[in-house]
Amino acid sequence: MSYINETINNITSLNRYSKRLIAIITDLGLCAICIWLAFILRLEDLNLLKYYNTTSPTLLSVILALPVFWLCGLYRTIFRFTGLSIVFTVSICTFVYGLLFFSVIVVYNIEGVPRSIGVIQPMLLFFTIMSSRLLVKYFLTGHYRVLDKSLKKEKVLIYGAGDAGRQLALVLENNLELNVVGFLDDNSQLHKQLLLGKTIFSPLKLNNLINSKDVSLVLLALPSIGRNRRNQIIEELKKFKIKVKTLPSVQDILTDKITISDIKDLNIEDLLNRDQIAPNHKLLYKDIESNTVLVTGAGGSIGSELCRQIIKLKPNKLLLLELNEFALYKIYEELIALNKNLRIIPLINNVQDEKNLNKIFETFSVDTVYHAAAYKHVPLVEENICEGVKNNVFGTLAIAKVSIKQKVSNLVLISSDKAVRPTNIMGASKRLAELCMQGLHDSNKNIFTKFSIVRFGNVLESSGSVIPKFKEQIKKGGPVTLTHPDVTRYFMTIIEAAQLVIQAGSMGKDCEVFVLDMGESVKIKDLIYRMITLSGLEVKNDKNSDGDIEIKITGLRPGEKLYEELLIGNNPQKTSHKKIQKIQDPIIPFEKLEKELNHLMNLIDKNSANEVKIKLDELLNLYNSNSKIVDHIYNEINNLKYKEKKFLLNENQNKIVN
Repeated sequence: MSYINETINNITSLNRYSKRLIAIITDLGLCAICIWLAFILRLEDLNLLKYYNTTSPTLLSVILALPVFWLCGLYRTIFRFTGLSIVFTVSICTFVYGLLFFSVIVVYNIEGVPRSIGVIQPMLLFFTIMSSRLLVKYFLTGHYRVLDKSLKKEKVLIYGAGDAGRQLALVLENNLELNVVGFLDDNSQLHKQLLLGKTIFSPLKLNNLINSKDVSLVLLALPSIGRNRRNQIIEELKKFKIKVKTLPSVQDILTDKITISDIKDLNIEDLLNRDQIAPNHKLLYKDIESNTVLVTGAGGSIGSELCRQIIKLKPNKLLLLELNEFALYKIYEELIALNKNLRIIPLINNVQDEKNLNKIFETFSVDTVYHAAAYKHVPLVEENICEGVKNNVFGTLAIAKVSIKQKVSNLVLISSDKAVRPTNIMGASKRLAELCMQGLHDSNKNIFTKFSIVRFGNVLESSGSVIPKFKEQIKKGGPVTLTHPDVTRYFMTIIEAAQLVIQAGSMGKDCEVFVLDMGESVKIKDLIYRMITLSGLEVKNDKNSDGDIEIKITGLRPGEKLYEELLIGNNPQKTSHKKIQKIQDPIIPFEKLEKELNHLMNLIDKNSANEVKIKLDELLNLYNSNSKIVDHIYNEINNLKYKEKKFLLNENQNKIVN
């Protein structure tokens, strides 16, 4: 078997001209062989061959076959990827060849050549050429490996007998790991019908099919159905111990993000209890089309998706502001590949550097700013208090001041649901950043710049999201770590988040806070259960000791909340977008706030993490920390001071004793 593999690898590594030459030589050899076989069938006696002329028809066959096969496209076909189309191609080629071959033999009446050879040889040639192509396909696609008993194909059912399901089955035809054994479809009129030679079954018979056909995987080929119906199907499939994977959505296919042949693990997006929010295209274009747009934190999860959305909306220029060199390089390379006609400018800069920000805004005449640069990972900010507050608060303050000075048309701050009644430093810093924006706007009566604040929940698949972590833990066999059995979160897709930011910025007038109607919050424990069961596995617990994946409760992390909120008050107002609301939260006059901010900066410069936390508590009435200080620098300094104090105390005691 290894020798065959090596030979096939050597053949497939040849250039296309070498492969084509091999095919031509093979076909010409088959022409000669078929002449000989035609005479044997016609004469039924090998001894009579010496009395007949086989040379002339052989030369004629070779001379006719090569140009006919070439012109009919037989040598442009890639054998290993051909389907039923190869039958049509070979049929046309041999039919044209047969007509010419028969005509020459009949018209010229070649001596020693029976006329019936003109019919028998083309028929033999059709079957031999067809057989050679199928044999090549069999070996090059690796189907010969089925003889190896150590290899076992996974049995698959495709849910959906429409166009997507049919295309998926065709794609999997040559797959060495998956074997499609049938289709499932809700349409009762299709049941027991055949599609591509496979039976279409009712989903109600899935349990019997799993047992009788040893099915272990269901592929969802339902790219056009709504979220509610998809969730119903997923709930039904959860009853069985099978894996579930899905085709991309129609939107993903149309936007060229992925092709219809891509099969992926069931995305957590498929488990949301709501449809994704459709954007208002008028709002999307309003502040971007023909404008110079700047995105801070352009290399981050939200910032990079913002950039991907912005380049579709025909800006004049796009400025990428980022401190992380590699993240900036990565998004810049991606964007210039997506839109070669747009001027995209990568800028390495710290958002706290107000002087350099002024230079950038003035040089490029910035019209619209999306401020996405922030430290957002709750535990890390909790462990680095001073730097987290400095970046999130004073970075925002610098951007806001420069935007006002340079008369930027629109500034949009990306905030978080953790800013509502914060229990951690990250949330408190984002709420204080909101207050800075609101205070500055309120103190400038003739302000040219429109401010907007956008507040949303957890973004699926963003950096620091728990979803990729859960997937990896399930893949490794567990355990899946959960901080608390009752913890809940709001979720949205990263595209929804980016589009919300852009649309909210278009609606901003008086520094309102915009929030997305994100449906019901999701219980993380339920989410983990669904992810495990849809991977074809079972949860291991007290009720099921034979399960596959254990859920391990680790306890809430410092600053973590059980429940997240989006509103401080209860007065949300409607906007022109039915899924976006606006709120007007209490503000602090900037004259008062500025003094407190100066004091806060002095504390940060001294790295007084405890005092910084106290100051945040004074400034934010709703801030209620639920953890001790875990800042590394602060605790290390205190430990050193404690050791030094203890050492001096021991020294003094020794002196007294002596």
